[in-house]
Amino acid sequence: MAVLKADAYGHGAVMCARALSRKVWGFAVSLVEEGIELRRAGIEAPIVVLGCYYGLSHRDVVAYRLTPVIGDVRDLARFVRAAEDLGSVRLDVHVKLDTGMSRLGIRPERLDELIAALKSQSALVLGGVCSHLADADGPEPARSEEQQRLFVLCQERLQRAGLPLGIVHLANTAGALRFPSAQYDLVRPGIGLYGVAPSHTGLVGLWPVLSLRTRIIALRDLPPGTGVSYGSRAQTARNTRIATLPIGYADGYSRRMSGRAQVLIAGRRCPVMGPITMDMTMVDVTDVPTAQLGAEAILIGAQTGSDGRSDEPITLEELSGWSDTIPYEACCALSKRVPRIYPREASATAALS
Repeated sequence: MAVLKADAYGHGAVMCARALSRKVWGFAVSLVEEGIELRRAGIEAPIVVLGCYYGLSHRDVVAYRLTPVIGDVRDLARFVRAAEDLGSVRLDVHVKLDTGMSRLGIRPERLDELIAALKSQSALVLGGVCSHLADADGPEPARSEEQQRLFVLCQERLQRAGLPLGIVHLANTAGALRFPSAQYDLVRPGIGLYGVAPSHTGLVGLWPVLSLRTRIIALRDLPPGTGVSYGSRAQTARNTRIATLPIGYADGYSRRMSGRAQVLIAGRRCPVMGPITMDMTMVDVTDVPTAQLGAEAILIGAQTGSDGRSDEPITLEELSGWSDTIPYEACCALSKRVPRIYPREASATAALS
């Protein structure tokens, strides 16, 4: 079950779904709106709404053939009414059990209430049971192992009550790799799909899906002692050539990276200088004599210069470290105004032209 929440972690949910559609059982999203976007784009595979929050959207779940994950017993009656209103004979639901994340789901002490509610009506069918590991990528396995133990006990209680479990799923990327016993019927890879290995998994050799590129839009030569960007907190210490890039924190290139980040230009690492602004970032290209207007700058990814030189790629993990966050947030933060360009789509456009 490929996780496409948060616009596929910033990569573009619709295009990622199309690329994966023949390779997976189905997809997971967090919000009903995310599921509707996929349906309207023609995605027909099962779409499971992990977020458990429906507000006034119970009818939309039924109308768009989404699979709700239930974390509140009261939602069962609301889905029954929605299914009846729309003439649906049956609606499969998955139940989320809170085994230790303490975020969403049915607590074990309230499982009897859930069982009674499920057995009291026939419009809803228990199509699946799930939970979420709170520390799958942590250094110690004990917490995840305890969650698995509690998950099994809850499954057994449901079965003793005469409820078939349907599809059982628990593991995210890290959980699937570290705990084979947590794989069950489906696994829910998220960040791993996009080429980023969670901590403590020992996973190597993943191919990063995303690169972040822009181009130099301005160059200026500055004498020593010249301020760069807001506040003039950054001062040139020598004759310096500064390149301006049209990307800033409004695009998801975090201001927290000011004075820490690097970009690749002509295969060489160049330091970001001064505070990153809303729309632009300044970079010291003094040591890159070939830097010119329109030259490509790589903010995430690899680049080889015309002289064959190529410094180490800038990875999503490295970029997230500069901004004191995690790769999950760094890629999700890329805003909608950053164009997403897909190789297959670009090739088709080139062929038509």
